[in-house]
Amino acid sequence: MNTLDIDTFLALNRLYADYAAAVDNADWDKWIDLFVDDCDYRVQPRENHERGFPLATLALLSKGMLRDRAYGIKETLFHDPYYQRHVTGAPLVERVEDGVIVAQANYAVFRTKLSQESTVFNVGRYLDRIHVTPQGLRFAQRHCIYDTEMIANSLIYPI
Repeated sequence: MNTLDIDTFLALNRLYADYAAAVDNADWDKWIDLFVDDCDYRVQPRENHERGFPLATLALLSKGMLRDRAYGIKETLFHDPYYQRHVTGAPLVERVEDGVIVAQANYAVFRTKLSQESTVFNVGRYLDRIHVTPQGLRFAQRHCIYDTEMIANSLIYPI
């Protein structure tokens, strides 16, 4: 079955919007809360993904690892300050089975450094597995497959 009832489809769109807002606003507790405990979050080049190579630029394989990353962002990483802004396309639902929604969406992330113009930082697509939980929809898997071969400078914030 590839369809959702309207309430679940609206909840899915809200999940995508909440994700973008959490990352753009550096609300790391909210970002973490959008995932199940045994989640799989990866940022991977398209070439590696399409060839089946496991190497990812960033691989966080549990909610605990997401917490570690958030701690690192808040407490230990030093970098030139900048803002991120996500633009996410509408989710394309591929299938729904046993409380799991398999979906994907295109994304673009813009970066603005202080006193500089905004630039395109990263473009690609999200490949998601979303669980229906008592707390609402949560990401079990979010693979950020980016199109460019390289990420400019470094990857500080989640995509």
